[in-house]
Amino acid sequence: MTDLYGLDQIQSSDRWLVGDKAFYLSTLMRHEYPVIPGYVVSAGTFRYFLETINWLEPLFADLPDSSLYLDINNPRQLQGIAQQIRQAIAGAALSHLSWFDLAEALDRLKAPAVILRPSINVGTTVDPTLSARTAGLLEAQVCWAQPEMLMTHLKLVWAELFRAKSLFYWQRSRIQIQQINLAVLIQPLYSASAAGKMEIDGEGMTLQSTYGLGMALVRGEVIPDRYQISILDSAIESQQIGVKTQIYRVMDSATIAPAKMPGNCLKVDSVTDPDQTYALTQDQLDTLIHLAQTARTQLGDSLMMEWLVQPSADPNQPQVWITQANPWSPIRPTANFQATQVSKVAIPGLANSRSERLVAGVAGSRGRVIAPAVVIPDPNQAPTQLPPGRIIVASNLSPDWLPYLHTAVGIISEQGGLTSHGAILARELGIPAIVDATGATRLIRLGELILLDGDRGEVYKTPNGFGKNTSSQIMNFHLWRQSPQPNAAQSTLLNKPSLPPIATQLLVSLSQLSTLEAIKCLPIDGVGLLRSELMLIDGFEQRHPKRWLETGKRAELLQRMVDNIRQFAQAFAPRPVRYRSLDLRSNEFLSWEGSPPAEQNPMLGLRGTFSYQVDPVLFDLELEALRQVQQLGCSNVQLMLPFVRTVEEFVFCRQRIEAAGLFEVPQFQLWIMAEVPSVLFLLPDYVKEGVQGVAIGTNDLTQLLLGVDRDQSMMATGFDQQHPAVMDAIAQIIRMAQQAGIPCSICGEAPARYPKMIASLVHWGVTSISVNPDALEQTYEAIAQAEKQVSSKVSQASNVR
Repeated sequence: MTDLYGLDQIQSSDRWLVGDKAFYLSTLMRHEYPVIPGYVVSAGTFRYFLETINWLEPLFADLPDSSLYLDINNPRQLQGIAQQIRQAIAGAALSHLSWFDLAEALDRLKAPAVILRPSINVGTTVDPTLSARTAGLLEAQVCWAQPEMLMTHLKLVWAELFRAKSLFYWQRSRIQIQQINLAVLIQPLYSASAAGKMEIDGEGMTLQSTYGLGMALVRGEVIPDRYQISILDSAIESQQIGVKTQIYRVMDSATIAPAKMPGNCLKVDSVTDPDQTYALTQDQLDTLIHLAQTARTQLGDSLMMEWLVQPSADPNQPQVWITQANPWSPIRPTANFQATQVSKVAIPGLANSRSERLVAGVAGSRGRVIAPAVVIPDPNQAPTQLPPGRIIVASNLSPDWLPYLHTAVGIISEQGGLTSHGAILARELGIPAIVDATGATRLIRLGELILLDGDRGEVYKTPNGFGKNTSSQIMNFHLWRQSPQPNAAQSTLLNKPSLPPIATQLLVSLSQLSTLEAIKCLPIDGVGLLRSELMLIDGFEQRHPKRWLETGKRAELLQRMVDNIRQFAQAFAPRPVRYRSLDLRSNEFLSWEGSPPAEQNPMLGLRGTFSYQVDPVLFDLELEALRQVQQLGCSNVQLMLPFVRTVEEFVFCRQRIEAAGLFEVPQFQLWIMAEVPSVLFLLPDYVKEGVQGVAIGTNDLTQLLLGVDRDQSMMATGFDQQHPAVMDAIAQIIRMAQQAGIPCSICGEAPARYPKMIASLVHWGVTSISVNPDALEQTYEAIAQAEKQVSSKVSQASNVR
């Protein structure tokens, strides 16, 4: 017999059996709010199910004496245990559930499909904010309203309790799994004309809405309509139309034969009309505001409610349903952002306006921009589509986000430093960026119009009403921008009446084809660093390159690589283009299809030339691509090997390069990156084995010399590229290269960040310096000034003699 509760049957004493989500909805239903009907499979049913699969004890992996004792700091073990538990749950029989009870409940709901939402609470402790705090931790499931499918998806919801991220959260929060009561709320799923959520905080409310069902909003696939409303007098203080590019609907089951019903009961329609309307009518908006005002009397002044609008037979009388309601504790600004201490900034174009600072971080890329924010707190859930003219606010930006940065006008990342991929890409693309912006995804709301100041590393609110009459402009573009575009260097370097000649080569570090037109005509000496993994991201199409090979698409991938490299080579010919071969760290492409799991320490893991020794298949593909580029007449491409640890690794690679025929082109050169400190002792041996040039990568070299993880924002103060140990190492590598008779370049972020360092590099005899496009002008001037000083000292010494 199934413990099945109708929402209208739940009593106060049932809270521990039905979970908070169902309990709060039943509270509103008892007070005659329009709560969508539903049934709850109790937490007791779940407990009984665990007992029947005969391994209840190992499931509670947080117990020290469990055979599956969980070490949450071991990602491989964490994933393995989570997968084992979830597979056991999915494969177990549900003999104790009443098929007839479920069938009867589904019949009463009278809907083609249902949504199964996890409804939890912990022990006997009343925590009214638990559901809000764990929102998104346990995912809901959607299925056709059929008993067999319901049973299958019920187990999927139960298994959510044991996902790796869930196990991690429970243990870090010191919540024992035995204490968690997991019920499942079953609600009918209708096609909706609009859906969204309301967040009430004291006297104010933020309402977001989108077309169709709310999945597009939850998954961050649309920019919703947004209203800021005063609860006290129902006044709409501001409103902003969104960019609602997708509509989720329930499929029409009447047109599908039962035997051919697909597993997915939802369909997604694209919206291409640029002239979008608000998802809500004024009457529907008024109804929702009234519901929010009255619900405060039942659930308190701070609460979150989700809702949908169901069309009815009378188009003038649609049904507004409340689908979720939870008290919550809104995130307050931390002590660093108290109202009495906030900075103020004047926003251009607004007379006498002042705006509050929302968050501060590290200035990662110069420029200022005002635009709506797209907030994506989960770094593993990159947006499926990003409208142009938006500021991305994320917890972290890995390289696989690159396709979305092309249309963005700004970046705000909670993690990372100046040498993180997000900051590097922003500088190359010429868009403002802030990194290490703690709390940004909590303090900035989706769709909020903000000012990003990449010069100062700060984010500000825009005043109420700003952009109110320019909604069409907000919908498609940013409102204001002051940023060093990639072609800014072109407009200054090319237009200078007389550039002083320099002997030190000035090179550019690139990865994006979109910057070629602006850069190729500049008075520079070539490309000192072509970042292969970033250059090829668009071509990989969210699939790991090994996945391409496993699915028989080697020829297609090879052609894409050839096409990309060829365009860079032709744009700069006859100037050299140094292609750095792939250096794929396991933590940077987790969202890609076929990507291997992240290593415990990917910075020192299977990367660089060591990964080529372990599995040379991708390296061989790169060599074939480079050879084909040569055969197309591009003789200016050179190869640079990344993260070389030992001479044996280099010899292994050189032999494969020889076999590929690359040395048949006389202009071809083989370089290595000086990133691992072993190069300080091994460079003469590398040269003996055939190294023809060395490029100092200051980012990795600094972190390995000082023992500082450059990806950890909390370590930013320890990542000092001007540290005496780092400077001495750079000087030593330059001297050793001179003694060996090979060129030495530097291509990390240090010269651009510390222009005064360039004087030392020139004095030591570095042959070339490679920087991002935004730093070309200042680097050219710094080189010219440094060479003038060196020349002056030489002249003085000559006169003394």
